[in-house]
Amino acid sequence: MTKRIHGLTRRTVLKGGVAGATLLAAPAIVSRAALASSGEINILMWSDYLPETFLSAFTEGTGIKVNFTGIGSNEEIINKLKATRGRGFDLCSPTNNRSLQWKDMELLQPFDMSKVSLDTVNPAMAKIGSTDWAFEPGTDYWLPHIWGTEGMAWRTDLFTPDGEFPSYGDVWKEENAGKTMGRDHSMMLGAGLYMETIGELEAGDVWKAYTSPEEMTRVWTRITDWCVARKGNIKLFWNDADSQKNGLLNEGVIVGQTWDGPPLALKTAGEPVMYRAPKEGAMAWVDGLAIPVGAENTDAVYEFVKYAYMPELAGEAIDHHGYNSPVLGADTFAGETYAKNFADAYPGDALAKLNPWPAEPQWYADARTEFKNRLLSA
Repeated sequence: MTKRIHGLTRRTVLKGGVAGATLLAAPAIVSRAALASSGEINILMWSDYLPETFLSAFTEGTGIKVNFTGIGSNEEIINKLKATRGRGFDLCSPTNNRSLQWKDMELLQPFDMSKVSLDTVNPAMAKIGSTDWAFEPGTDYWLPHIWGTEGMAWRTDLFTPDGEFPSYGDVWKEENAGKTMGRDHSMMLGAGLYMETIGELEAGDVWKAYTSPEEMTRVWTRITDWCVARKGNIKLFWNDADSQKNGLLNEGVIVGQTWDGPPLALKTAGEPVMYRAPKEGAMAWVDGLAIPVGAENTDAVYEFVKYAYMPELAGEAIDHHGYNSPVLGADTFAGETYAKNFADAYPGDALAKLNPWPAEPQWYADARTEFKNRLLSA
């Protein structure tokens, strides 16, 4: 089953210059409340999302210091906020498909949308907050921040895909044994999509697993057994952006299932690395902004959102981290390298074949953890 993210296929890859230093540093109008607060904001976010150029522009324009704690998984966000009962951080960055898990935890507070302008935001992505994350009618507990995909990365000097597009199956194949990597649970999902193409699963089985615990058990038992039998072919399991980069540069990995940002950052730096959506379709996600219930610097939060939605700053940021922005026009400030990387990553009909990661009920997340632990302990 092929799913589609509305709005992404209409994305225009434009060439443009990087915003000048004076433009990046141009201050926005800062609220008096934000200036009168502690002058700090505590952010719990994916480790490579806030390049120094963005942080400097934000602090210079607002006077607000950013205290940044980097994470590598949604589980880290959830566990940290559970441990503190939603205190200690002013912003966190859950992924769009985790809404069902957050709803009952009562660790977040809604945004005051009178303080948020969505004029520069892709409407399809902005709508996620008012639908999937509307925990009470008329509320928005989530705003889009960064979007990207999980697909295939490889060393161009050591590996050549079979055709224009690589496959999720490449990390499991005998000919690549001992030279591949991936993240445990998503690599298993990728294996499932590959298994559908070779007759090991029925078409659509991977998505049926989200419909009930019974379907999850049926499908993931087969996926897990298949992966366990081939676990010896995997060189390493990564858990964050840095470990993906290290695998490709220093650990002998020639092909891996990765996020788009880390390998594209390496490609931009001149390393022999390529990232591309696989023939089965890349997994697409949108990471957002959310306010924990114990946030103490909420006025600073709205200043941060204001800066995050400036096309000039959003474009300059994606030039550094290699992911994509929901901010309309951000790509025009990202430069020719970003445009080239985007075109290389999603050639042909790749955007039309993107697989949005479905919303995950807690029972699904719990069962998936059990299956991935079976693989890791095998």
